[in-house]
Amino acid sequence: MSADPENRDSSRKENFWVQAARYSQLAFIFPAAVVVGWLVGAALDRWLHQTWLYLLGILLGIVAGFVELFRLVLRE
Repeated sequence: MSADPENRDSSRKENFWVQAARYSQLAFIFPAAVVVGWLVGAALDRWLHQTWLYLLGILLGIVAGFVELFRLVLRE
């Protein structure tokens, strides 16, 4: 039995849209990770009476964004 060409095309389109959704989540993950890191760092700044922890939070947010990027790429 041969595979139905229409069925194959619809699975390709679905596959394209699934991949597009996975990669478009990166547009939200990076900024969200940086903002969450900044907020946690700013909260620690207030709590510990420091002025530099927000920078550490931003850097950790950037690292978290790249880790999620690598996890997404390796999953594919």
